[in-house]
Amino acid sequence: MTKEPSSSRNQTKNDSLFTDDFQHNITLIYEAFSYPTNQSLKTRQFSALQGTMSGILFFLEGTVEETTVETHVMKPLYELSDKPEDGKVVDMLANSVLLTTAIREIVRLQDAVHDLLNGNCLILLENEKIAISANTASFEKRVVSEPTVENVVRGPKEAFIESMAVNQSLLRRQVKDSRLICENMTVGDVFSNEVSIMYIKGIADDKLIKEVKQKVEGIQTDVIQNLSILEQFIESRTYSLVPSTLMTERPDRATSFLLGGHILLLMNNSPYALIVPITFWSLFHTAEDQYLRWANVNFIRIISILAIFIAIFTPSIYLAASTFHVEMLPPDLLFAIAATREIVPIPVLWEIILLEFTFEILREAGIRIPSVIGPTIGIVGALILGQAAVQANLVSPIIVIVVAITGLSSFVIQDLSLNFMIRILRFLFIFIANFMGFFGIFLAVACTIAYMSSLKSFNVPFFSPLAPYFHSQRGVVFRKPVWKQALVPFFSNSRYKKKVSNPKVGSRDD
Repeated sequence: MTKEPSSSRNQTKNDSLFTDDFQHNITLIYEAFSYPTNQSLKTRQFSALQGTMSGILFFLEGTVEETTVETHVMKPLYELSDKPEDGKVVDMLANSVLLTTAIREIVRLQDAVHDLLNGNCLILLENEKIAISANTASFEKRVVSEPTVENVVRGPKEAFIESMAVNQSLLRRQVKDSRLICENMTVGDVFSNEVSIMYIKGIADDKLIKEVKQKVEGIQTDVIQNLSILEQFIESRTYSLVPSTLMTERPDRATSFLLGGHILLLMNNSPYALIVPITFWSLFHTAEDQYLRWANVNFIRIISILAIFIAIFTPSIYLAASTFHVEMLPPDLLFAIAATREIVPIPVLWEIILLEFTFEILREAGIRIPSVIGPTIGIVGALILGQAAVQANLVSPIIVIVVAITGLSSFVIQDLSLNFMIRILRFLFIFIANFMGFFGIFLAVACTIAYMSSLKSFNVPFFSPLAPYFHSQRGVVFRKPVWKQALVPFFSNSRYKKKVSNPKVGSRDD
């Protein structure tokens, strides 16, 4: 005989309906929260209308604002003077007595448990099959602070926090439009958590909205704690180095994606927003792009493009040139490299691998050690290890320069997913260059571009709007002046594929 899983038994038990047996209903709540072992469940029995109406109040400590419970729930119950009609007790309390912002009637234990866990208080009445849930939620949260990853010199100095309600408020403050839709869905079969799907109706594509909802609804797992885990369930290609979603901690950047027809996902315990769909250019652009003047932002984009190429190709090009294609180097540079490598006992490949892994270790250590000594350890460690390796004749000085330039270039790339992709690709190109030289590098570049061109994020080509070509709202490689940014992305609703920005005002140079 097959034993029924405990999760299935608990699910069936939680589907129980409340009855008119008052003690039975109380017992259901007690058993659901393992009371009295679980001391977080607080109860308060009450009696009103000279003892003709009795009930009990439940709430979880640490999830409610106790002042709200006392003033908006308990006080109105004790001051109740009008006797309700027979069978109208619940309606009267829900509509005329309780003063909280949101009240709903509950008939199932599962819904009661869900509301209690989300900060509501629950009222059970004698001889009633229906419970009342009143919104009194007040979870502890930190205040809105400055971004820690996506820092900008010019722009708003606020970031998302771990409260989904606060994050929604930050977005609504910037998008004051009735078409901004917020739909809540539940994920997690055992430990449920809410996901908020936000988009602008009429701009976001209906098929895209439906696809995102289907992916979230199709998740089958016991628990999803935050957006980082949810991202791995809904991404297009799990084993690909290329990301298909984007995370941002800045409300202003998230707002720009909303206005461009993208969809945002928010969750409690996640101080960022998840954005779908994305393209390569979404990862490449930064939050500061719209706040700088045309010439300034395009200069930064040129620097960023060069940094990406340097971070990927510098070690592999040096390895290929010094191993297979020495005739391509100027004689003076060739003699300089040969002189520095004359007393080094290991091949160029292992020189690069040694320093690259050392740099990666220092990078990860600098992130995880205490912030007070982190920068000091990183700088001192890099200087000491690099100088010691050169003096010990383990590596040549020029390799130290190559790895240092490569590492500094990778710091220019702000998006974490793109940064990891480039760091991993760098090692792949190093090994390919060691076996096939420049021919291998060119072949690997062609294969990488072909592969990335075939990728899609929620049916949106990864290199669009350049491949395939479509008109777009902003300059893809180089940003246009703000008064020329006229089109929303091509995957948005078709009736919005027209100019939406203000016409040219005054005299400007085209």
